[in-house]
Amino acid sequence: MTTPLIGVLALQGDVREHLIALAAADAVARPVRRPEELAEVDGLVIPGGESTTISKLAVLFGLMEPLRARIAAGMPVYGTCAGLIMLADKILDPRSGQETLGGIDMIVRRNAFGRQNESFEAAVEVKGIDGGPVEGVFIRAPWVESVGARAEVVAEHDGHIVAVRQDNALATSFHPELTGDHRVHALFVDMVRAAS
Repeated sequence: MTTPLIGVLALQGDVREHLIALAAADAVARPVRRPEELAEVDGLVIPGGESTTISKLAVLFGLMEPLRARIAAGMPVYGTCAGLIMLADKILDPRSGQETLGGIDMIVRRNAFGRQNESFEAAVEVKGIDGGPVEGVFIRAPWVESVGARAEVVAEHDGHIVAVRQDNALATSFHPELTGDHRVHALFVDMVRAAS
């Protein structure tokens, strides 16, 4: 079984935590800041942070078009929180000039669960993950308003869609990298292995 090389988009957000979680899930993980680093990886994690900032920095670093091209070509990608927003085909309430990478046929609402002081943790049943619910950390988290025919809802919380999968793309509203439970990352590593 090959060990996949998985990048973590390192423009802003909780990059280190994803690198640790991926390593614990038997992947070689490295930060990605430049197009040539993106070209070397088998899959990519887009971390949480601030989606508007990530969007602007991706343009500034010359990564927006290479990212879109790799995702469109089928590179496995996993987005958490702001990463989920970046993978959406449409944002309900975008900031001025905010762009997404697309890749998942979904419409998302930014900060839907409330402000920073309304952050919370909850047990979330995720389809495709055995061993009981994962602990979801929701920090100014978005939710998915609706999905298109090609996207599969893999988790809900409180009547809202919080995890979606479409082909080689996975996205969660919550942060599994902050919990020490690496099963969501292991699922993504398996997706990367299956694709390569």
